[in-house]
Amino acid sequence: MEEPVDVAEEVEEEEEETEEPEEVLDSEVPEEEDEELEEEEEEEFLEAKKRSLRKKEDEEDIVEERFYTIPLRKAWIAPRKKRAPRATRIVKSFVLKHMKVRTEAEGEEEAEKLVIDNEVNEKLWNRGIEKPPRKIRVRVVKNKEGVVTVLLAEGD
Repeated sequence: MEEPVDVAEEVEEEEEETEEPEEVLDSEVPEEEDEELEEEEEEEFLEAKKRSLRKKEDEEDIVEERFYTIPLRKAWIAPRKKRAPRATRIVKSFVLKHMKVRTEAEGEEEAEKLVIDNEVNEKLWNRGIEKPPRKIRVRVVKNKEGVVTVLLAEGD
């Protein structure tokens, strides 16, 4: 009866021995990965910080803010290779019309400026020149100086 007990103890000892080298290997590999992850996390943190600063600056100057869903179905009437540029022009004309932006200077006042954010442009061109989205949800902000900025609505 003593022999089966000895065999069980030997099996347990072998299992303990096999577990230890794996732990040592795992601890060596993550050091390299940890450095890469830390660098990526730092970059993401810096980008988020820049965005929050931009939002704070924008919020201070906001005179008017509106959300629109802009239909882009007319862009699909154009030839395949001209659809995304037409979608961009549709967004621009829609915002000019609905935000009542003055394009020409009246008297001494300066003309108001329209800025389309890079994220909106990337959304329009995401699937290439031939397949722009059928509609796009945007946030349009007008600041004190009359600059109208078209931003992608949050969640899109």
